[in-house]
Amino acid sequence: PTSGSITFDDGQRIDNLAPHNIVKAGIQQVPEGRKVFPYLTVIENLYMGASGRREAWGKRHETLQRVFTMFPILKTRGKLHPRMLSGGEQQMLVIARGIMSLPKMLMIDEPSLGLAPKTISEIYEIIGSLHKGGITILMAEQNIEQVLEFASRGYVLENGRVVMEGTSEAILESTHIKEAYLGL
Repeated sequence: PTSGSITFDDGQRIDNLAPHNIVKAGIQQVPEGRKVFPYLTVIENLYMGASGRREAWGKRHETLQRVFTMFPILKTRGKLHPRMLSGGEQQMLVIARGIMSLPKMLMIDEPSLGLAPKTISEIYEIIGSLHKGGITILMAEQNIEQVLEFASRGYVLENGRVVMEGTSEAILESTHIKEAYLGL
């Protein structure tokens, strides 16, 4: 940053931390575009998610079972390489890998990108349950209606600038949002 600061979790300043220390603080990113480790198995990809935090590594077997409950298809694909998975299964894998770190905050970038509607619904249901379970979710998403169904707060960006912010209800009721993004 060129100015200001970023704080997390009771005021801990993180803008000056190395990425691995940000992960140790409890922040995990789920990248856009299903970024998997293609030459590792599904299970090895999941364990990679736990490897950045001592607490997560100690609970990796327990967390793996929790992840398999959320995403049962991943259990059946455990020994496969991710390149053998469908796009939806790869997206489930990167979200599950993020969960393996036992994050306090999960930053998710475009989780619905290129996915079938049924898979999108499944993924949003899981993201919603993570939020209800106490994980802070920060998400960049173009599917505004779906994400605002469970979001408590939203920010609308146009050309890199915040043009609206507020509760999810206020954003969904905005005439500008209805016209520009929802086609109403």
